[in-house]
Amino acid sequence: MFKFLDRLFLLLCICCVQAQVQVQAQTYPTIGRAATVAEIAAWDSDVRPDFRGLPVGSGSVSQGMKVWEKKCASCHGDFAESPAVFPPLIGGTTNADIERGRAAGLTAVTENSKTTIMKLATVSTLWDYIRRAMPFDAPKSLSVNEVYATTAYLLHLADILPADFTLTEKNIAQAQAKMPNRHGMSIAHGMFDVKGKGDVTSQACMNDCPVNEQSLVVLPTSVNGLNGNLAEQNRSYGLVRGVDTSVKR
Repeated sequence: MFKFLDRLFLLLCICCVQAQVQVQAQTYPTIGRAATVAEIAAWDSDVRPDFRGLPVGSGSVSQGMKVWEKKCASCHGDFAESPAVFPPLIGGTTNADIERGRAAGLTAVTENSKTTIMKLATVSTLWDYIRRAMPFDAPKSLSVNEVYATTAYLLHLADILPADFTLTEKNIAQAQAKMPNRHGMSIAHGMFDVKGKGDVTSQACMNDCPVNEQSLVVLPTSVNGLNGNLAEQNRSYGLVRGVDTSVKR
């Protein structure tokens, strides 16, 4: 029933988009064209916190370790400890965090202390990000089963899944129930009012805003140059520029 409703909703969205595109095409007849169903479907690939949108597939922890060593470890370390450049993915959580669903270590203020698994509330976010953006040099090149396997391996490193676990779309909720920071999402951060409604009237700071330097992730100077000059390794578009790490300071 849910799959039918999902498909119906998608078709309605496609029809609405195509209708709007046709209106725009009449206004600007020489610009653009209507997106095809296949093109829209290619972008409609998100996985929601309730796992709607998750494709059928499976991957074991042991399979994930092989994928990790081949395609991930060069950037993130053999055990996702990321010792050189990238912030660590795994670490800083305890069995007590898994039981409580809130990572106590988030209150620490130390360099590179806050790992991904400490901050992550939903395992769907991890799965979805790996599929969309990893590996860094070849995003979207992993198969669905490789994404399941890689996710399983990371969750095993975080003591969430046992070594003999095979992750699938049918049992991924078991992992969600043990995420160390699953209760870490909050609307009490200024973007919502007291009733949970999105705040669209606040006066956001746009110029000369204060910066909390304690919240910044800073690379230790001891790793400068170990992975080349980061300032030369950015994508060819956008405004993001990396720090010059060609020499040690």
